[in-house]
Amino acid sequence: MDLIILLVIAVPLLVLLWGVVIYNGLVRLRNLVQESWRQIDVELHRRHDLIPNLVETVQGYAAHERQVLESVTAARAAALTPASGPAEQAANEDMLSQALGRLLAVAEAYPQLRASENFLQLQTELATTEDRIAAGRRFYNANVRELNTRVEQVPSNIVAGMFGFTRAEYFETDDVARAVPRVDFGGRTV
Repeated sequence: MDLIILLVIAVPLLVLLWGVVIYNGLVRLRNLVQESWRQIDVELHRRHDLIPNLVETVQGYAAHERQVLESVTAARAAALTPASGPAEQAANEDMLSQALGRLLAVAEAYPQLRASENFLQLQTELATTEDRIAAGRRFYNANVRELNTRVEQVPSNIVAGMFGFTRAEYFETDDVARAVPRVDFGGRTV
């Protein structure tokens, strides 16, 4: 009789403990995804802040390249607009990357611009920021993968469904943005 009472008490306690452990794990993963997205957001803002200086520098040397300069400005404005999620943000950033690629290609035609210390510094900062964004994207997507796996796997999907945990969106770029533009400034490849 005592064994039955012990089982009646122990089994629900174990199930409750199991649920708490899974819930806490899901909360931890959700917070990691949010934190890693904030890190990407910081780097995206840094990138967006560098672009006006880069455009202004190029404009000083290549004023008649108005269409390219305007496309970069428009793409930056779109990227600064709050997105509904990582997928929309990635699409906006892809447009910006393509516009920047065209801007850097235009810069190849201007030897004085290629020699400008300000332009070279901005280009180096932009490349460093792009590397940070790529690293942040890998970290974020790894956390998203882990959360999504937990949300879908049995038995944690039961707890996830009960408490409203959902899959997170990946932050992915398209194939055009993945190809890093190669720019050659008179023997100095960037």
